[in-house]
Amino acid sequence: MGVAAEICDALAARGITHTFAIQELTLPIALSRTDPIALDGHDFIGQARTGMGKTYGFGVPLLDRVFDAADVPELDGSPRGLVVVPTRELAVQVANDLAIAAAQIPVRVATILGGRDFDEQRATLRAGVDVVVGTPGRLLDLYQRKDLRLDKVSVLVLDEADEMLDLGFMPDIEKILAALSDFPHQTMLFSATMPGAIVRLARTFMTQPVHIRADSESAAPTHASTRQVIFQAHRMDKLPVLSRILQVPDRGRTIVFTRTKRTAAQTAQELADLGFHVGAVHGDLHQQAREKALQGFRDGTVPILVATDVASRGIDVEDVTHVINYQVPDDAMTYVHRIGRTGRAGNFGTAITLVGFDELHKWQAIDSELDLGQPEPPQWFSTSEEFIDKLDIPADAQDAVGPARKVAGGGVGGGGRRR
Repeated sequence: MGVAAEICDALAARGITHTFAIQELTLPIALSRTDPIALDGHDFIGQARTGMGKTYGFGVPLLDRVFDAADVPELDGSPRGLVVVPTRELAVQVANDLAIAAAQIPVRVATILGGRDFDEQRATLRAGVDVVVGTPGRLLDLYQRKDLRLDKVSVLVLDEADEMLDLGFMPDIEKILAALSDFPHQTMLFSATMPGAIVRLARTFMTQPVHIRADSESAAPTHASTRQVIFQAHRMDKLPVLSRILQVPDRGRTIVFTRTKRTAAQTAQELADLGFHVGAVHGDLHQQAREKALQGFRDGTVPILVATDVASRGIDVEDVTHVINYQVPDDAMTYVHRIGRTGRAGNFGTAITLVGFDELHKWQAIDSELDLGQPEPPQWFSTSEEFIDKLDIPADAQDAVGPARKVAGGGVGGGGRRR
């Protein structure tokens, strides 16, 4: 597809040799090497669900153009590429993925986000960077303080635009786009859905964007490779149920989702008390603690991660075998995002939803919108034969699996506005 050999070799060294559907669609348009009419770097909107490989769908053409495109000014230490993402965790993940692809080219990637030392990030920018990955609030702060230059940005990526809309970042996004409007650049916008505000944003700030979808209009909202198990569980029995699920044979990396920070912290601690090696990712943890837990999850030393929805956006791990909804999410799209963390990249996964008796109305709204056909899930307890048989729970499973441990990452704190 015309990608620089150095980038292909760097990816191949990590075992990445085949493209996914979204990448096959985006690369020719983003690079515009196959269309003599199009200029290098056509604007486009990529619509794809979580887990379909979109990071390299924009990352590869971004790096290729910054490194080798004739219409991109020669690198001089001011950013040529800017990637804006909704959460700190996703910023770290995207930057790591870009660094892998850029391992054999002289392109420097920096992460700019809240929760880290302001002066250190200013020093990083002064030392020179070629691609910046960051969250809207901190990027805007540094731009307004004249620490971040945007006048030479040639490629802009807005990743998970619908999530940035949900988190209230649209005013910051519009200010960043306005700052770039006087300078020629390519814009790539990625979003799982296209609500009206995102469509208006595209019409205002993009130039005749090509709209591509990795799925057909009629595609199911959830991955066919994900087995979904839904049942009602009593609030007082949820922990024993969860403990037994975590003891099923061949369980690999597992994400346990909660709706609130308090429940995430409590559930992680309760699992650690039962002997499970578990980490937590939620908004009451310091950024360093969240990154430590996420890194442990990625490298396999922490096989269980308890997370809230916002904090989970940076979890981009292909071999998650189980997703467990310990609490029912607030809406159908959040449900789709959650279970999209398993069954990725051609793998099969299991998504289990524990519907509390007081959560049934919330589940029924999700079931109706997604047409899942399970408005009245069965009621199972940790000792129910149906529960044990359906999920292949070991006959000798108990609540505890060993002596109490500490939660990976530890420490709480942080607070303030998420950036």
